[in-house]
Amino acid sequence: MTRIAVFASGSGSNAEKIIRYFQQHPAIRVSWVLTNNPNAGVIGRAKALHVPCHLFDRRQFRETTAVVEFLKSEKIDLVVLAGFLWLVPANLIDAFHGRIINIHPALLPQFGGKGFYGEHVHRAVIESGQPISGITVHAVNEQFDSGDILFQAACHVDRSDNADQLALKIHALEHRYFPVVIEKLIESGLPIPDSRA
Repeated sequence: MTRIAVFASGSGSNAEKIIRYFQQHPAIRVSWVLTNNPNAGVIGRAKALHVPCHLFDRRQFRETTAVVEFLKSEKIDLVVLAGFLWLVPANLIDAFHGRIINIHPALLPQFGGKGFYGEHVHRAVIESGQPISGITVHAVNEQFDSGDILFQAACHVDRSDNADQLALKIHALEHRYFPVVIEKLIESGLPIPDSRA
């Protein structure tokens, strides 16, 4: 059984879709949800789906190996960032090299990096006049949104779209594709190949 840990900081709609997608899968399961936010909506979503949550703080994440040790103790095979806002520290990247992926709500390399998340991304896309946006699933390294691109899907940005309307289009792409991409990556074999290796 391939065991997934989903990291989320907010409402957890992507986490819920991923959990539901793999609930009946014979070989893949979301074993844990981890969050840095004690008020995150993902906690309630996970609880409703009988997936345990593990809460950690900034010190534990950045200054200790507590999170790495927890993941190893639970025999986690793949870490999935789904609306997780903190930069992943080197100790976690080293311990799970080729086994951490993230989803970004734009077509990287555009509109990525520190500060580009959620509504900030959608506003920037609209203000730039770009006719398309989309999602990017990428490998995670020591910098925001700069790991190898593994998958992208696009949608049109209408001239009348505001940030909320574009967000709805992006969420639809995330919910449709992210679980399927995770499944295909696992079936292709972990760790995920690194172009710089």
